[in-house]
Amino acid sequence: MFQRFRRTRLNKNLRSLVRETHVHVEDFIYPLFIRSGENIKKEVASMPGVFQMSLDVAIKECEELKSLGIYSIILFGIPDTKDSIGSDALCEHGIIATAVRGIKSAHPDMFVVTDLCFCEYTDHGHCGIIDEAKETVDNDATLEISGEQAIVHAKAGADMIAPSGMMDGIIEQLRTSLDGAGYKELPIMSYSTKFASGYYGPFRDVAESTPSFGDRSSYQMDPANRREAIAESVSDEMQGADILMVKPALAYLDLVREIKDATSLPMAVYNVSGEYAMLKMAGMNDLIDYERVVMETMIAFKRAGADIIISYHAKEVAKMLLNR
Repeated sequence: MFQRFRRTRLNKNLRSLVRETHVHVEDFIYPLFIRSGENIKKEVASMPGVFQMSLDVAIKECEELKSLGIYSIILFGIPDTKDSIGSDALCEHGIIATAVRGIKSAHPDMFVVTDLCFCEYTDHGHCGIIDEAKETVDNDATLEISGEQAIVHAKAGADMIAPSGMMDGIIEQLRTSLDGAGYKELPIMSYSTKFASGYYGPFRDVAESTPSFGDRSSYQMDPANRREAIAESVSDEMQGADILMVKPALAYLDLVREIKDATSLPMAVYNVSGEYAMLKMAGMNDLIDYERVVMETMIAFKRAGADIIISYHAKEVAKMLLNR
């Protein structure tokens, strides 16, 4: 006798009872982009609904986020001055350190994650110190200043640090630096499997981090490599990461599942700018049922194994969940 799967689909309440995958507002981290000044809220043309904000506006934004049930944010800084080594990122009075202190002072219950990288802070737009002979980032020299940056974030009051530069050995370096400075309890969320992806295009508009030469393929991952993708995350777990991540998310759900099955650590995905912009543009042009497709996408992330979703859709999703 064949099974009648329709029996558990015909009634709405029964469908809810047997649903396997659930999206909760607590799953989300919302990105904020901070620049100096006051009363600044500049929308990014390629990412409708996403803004560069001054700190005073970001503090008000946190009030709205909390009203929606979102208590976790990840901060990106946009400095006024850039140089070859990203000095603003190493300064206790730089944009990120100032933003962390301001937000934690106004909202001590907000969980503040800091993106640790140099691409937003360097005049060349790459993720660390340049090895000019090889025209790429000097991995080991960048590790040294990454440790300095982590301590700046920790002193400012960051609740978790998320290094995104894809330097080999970055987790071990940060763990050693943080532990040595007395921050043994500060967790690290690793961008453990991060691809050299075309989906990042709009992010470079909002973060003002487009490389002035070449690209990041020498230190970010080849999208074609599955085994290496798993090895990258397993390596970061062994170095001391507390949470792993796959970035981008949507085109790499197979690897989210495989990494989830290969590790016991919590898994994050970054629902990146290009993924967000595609759905936004399709919705604005009435090509899709926007809210339905957004929620379907979030379900796909959770079904693949994500515990945490970093997404520009987070506020929209929170409102959808509240209105159910």
